[in-house]
Amino acid sequence: MTAEATGVRLECDGPIAAVTLCRPDVLNAQTPAMWRAMSEFSRDLPGDVRVVIVRGEGRAFSAGLDLSVVGATGPDSLAGLAALPEAECADRIAGLQGAFTWLHRPDIISIAAVQGHAIGAGFQLALACDLRVLAADAKLSMAEVTMGLVPDLAGTKRLVELVGYARALELCATGRRMDAAEADRLGLATLVVPDAELHDAVRDLAAGLLANNRDAVVEIKALLAGAAGRSHAEQQRAEREAQTRRLRDLTGRGE
Repeated sequence: MTAEATGVRLECDGPIAAVTLCRPDVLNAQTPAMWRAMSEFSRDLPGDVRVVIVRGEGRAFSAGLDLSVVGATGPDSLAGLAALPEAECADRIAGLQGAFTWLHRPDIISIAAVQGHAIGAGFQLALACDLRVLAADAKLSMAEVTMGLVPDLAGTKRLVELVGYARALELCATGRRMDAAEADRLGLATLVVPDAELHDAVRDLAAGLLANNRDAVVEIKALLAGAAGRSHAEQQRAEREAQTRRLRDLTGRGE
């Protein structure tokens, strides 16, 4: 389907891919059709892509779930999900989560370029990325609770990992908005830049990521991503094993 039909597009330029939410007239509010398209992007990604930039057209990153989904009655609506048997409803949500979880892939580094509102599903989309560059005007909120819902697009664990349980609970249970400065203090932002510098800052960050050996970067990402679940001894073993692979590859002894 076209970007006009789904509201999101994938563009690839050598080692950089861009996922762009393109519904600026509704502040890039998200729909299940967008999520299905985004899930497909993982399969469509060329093998030479190393960096994926996620961004929104216009003045907002994403205002969250499109309210038309809330009030509708079709199969993609909240009412449609609620009408399904419990296991089928959970399975349907699992499919939608795939639009977000592929951004964790070990062979890429994903960057969210966040301007304006990143609310609910928009906040979770930013959390799905490895790195987040925020414009100074960014406003973030885990707003699902204000509709009697829970965050269900793979954002809760990522939030706890970044800010800790207590702060994550406060943010999710109140749904309050935070500005870019607070997000930076809490460790949610990789960079905060003036609004007009967002594009250039993301471009420069991508260039820095691409400047080094791809296999080394993949190994580093795996080491850091798994560190929280390992003991010190286990992490040290993982470092030794990764370095051995790098040494053998660099000296032509890998295979």
